[in-house]
Amino acid sequence: MKSFDIPEYYRSSIITPLKEFRRKRDKLKRDFTPTLLDFGPIRILIARHFGFCYGVENAVEIAYKAIAENPGKQIYLLSEMIHNPDVNADLQERGVHFIMDTKGNQLIPWSVLTADDVVIIPAFGTTLETQSQLSELGLDVARYDTTCPFVEKVWNKASQIGQKNYTVIVHGKPSHEETRATFSHSKEAAPTVVVRDMAQTQRLAKYITGELPATDFYTEFAGQYSVGFDPTRDLKRIGVVNQTTMLASDTQGIADYLKQVMVNKYGSTGEMDETHFANTRDTLCYATNDNQDATYALLKHPADFAIVAGGYNSSNTSHIVELCEEKLPTYFIESEQKILSDTLIRHFDSHKKQEIVTENFIPAIRPVIMLLTCGASCPDIVIEGILLKLIQFFPDAESIETAMGKVMEQAESPG
Repeated sequence: MKSFDIPEYYRSSIITPLKEFRRKRDKLKRDFTPTLLDFGPIRILIARHFGFCYGVENAVEIAYKAIAENPGKQIYLLSEMIHNPDVNADLQERGVHFIMDTKGNQLIPWSVLTADDVVIIPAFGTTLETQSQLSELGLDVARYDTTCPFVEKVWNKASQIGQKNYTVIVHGKPSHEETRATFSHSKEAAPTVVVRDMAQTQRLAKYITGELPATDFYTEFAGQYSVGFDPTRDLKRIGVVNQTTMLASDTQGIADYLKQVMVNKYGSTGEMDETHFANTRDTLCYATNDNQDATYALLKHPADFAIVAGGYNSSNTSHIVELCEEKLPTYFIESEQKILSDTLIRHFDSHKKQEIVTENFIPAIRPVIMLLTCGASCPDIVIEGILLKLIQFFPDAESIETAMGKVMEQAESPG
C-alpha cells in the first residue's frame, strides 16, 4: 500500500511501530486478534486495526502539501478536513480557514473568495452544487481534492445502478458531509432517498407496499429525497449504497430487509433475480470493515472497561463505541486530556450528545484489563498519550520496553 508523507507529530514511537510489526507478520490481514500489552497491574488489549486509514492519510498529506506550496495565499477548507479535533485545530493554526461547518452552514461567504485563493476539498467529498460554486469563482477544484477513493466508489456505484433505472437508497446520516455529497452525486443519475437507520427503512417499506399513502412520504422524508421523487413510481426498482462509515451489519440488514420487501411484493424468479433489487454488494470502505472486524475480535476477550478515542462527530468512531457499549463500560474520549485523574474521566455520551464525567472508571481490581481502540481519523500519537496517561496511575507497572518485549517474544515463540 502507498506510503504517505504526513507530519511526524501525528505518529507515535510506540503505537506506529507496533502497528507496523503486526502488519509485517500478517500482510494478508487475516489475524484480527488484538495485541496485548501486559504492564502487570494493568493489561491493555489494543485492536488489530485502528487509526489513520488510506483515505485520511491521503487527505492529510494533500492538505499540508497545499499549505507548503502556497505561502502567502489564503487557504480554505470546505469544512473539517476529517473528524478529528487535533488535525483540524493544527490546520487552523497554520492559517487554513473553514468555509462551512460540518452541517453545511456557511461560515465564510462565497463573495470573500477570489480566483487566487486555494480551496481544499475534504476527505468526505463535496456536493456538485458546491463544486459548481467554486468553479464559477474561478477556483481550481481538482488541485487539492482529498475526496476518499472509497467515497468515490460509492458515487460510481450509485451512478451505475441509476443508469439501469434503479432508485438509489442511501443508508447514511442525512446531515453528514459524506452523505450529503453522495446524495448530491446520486440524484444526478437516479431518484434518490436517504434512510438513516432500520426504523426509517421500515417506514420506507410501507410506501413500497402501499400501506401508507404516497402523499405522507414527502413530509416523513422531508429533506431526504431528490427533486421530483415519486414514491409510487420510484420505489419499484431499488438498490442500496451507504455512507462508507456506517456499521456494516446495519447496512447489510437494511439491504436484506428491502430485498425481502421487494420479493414479497413482486415475487422472485431465482437467486440472482435483480428485476426489482440491484446487487450493489458492499460499499463500505476497507478501513471501516477492518476496524469493525477488529473491534468484534477485541470484544471476544474478557475485559473490565474500554476506551475509544476519536472526534465526537466521527461517524466510524461512534459505531465502534456502539459495539463496545453493548459489552462493557465504554468511555469515548478525544485525547488523554479527558482523563482527569485515576478516578475521573470526562467522556462523550453518544445518547445525551454531551460530555459527562464518570467517577471510578478504573475498577479497583488487579490486574485490571482494558480494551483500547480508535476511529479511522485518529492519529497514533493520541493513542500513545492515552496509554502513557493510564500507565502512570500504576506506580508498579512494568516499562513500555518490557511490555513491548513480551509482544515480540510471544510472536517469536512456536505455536
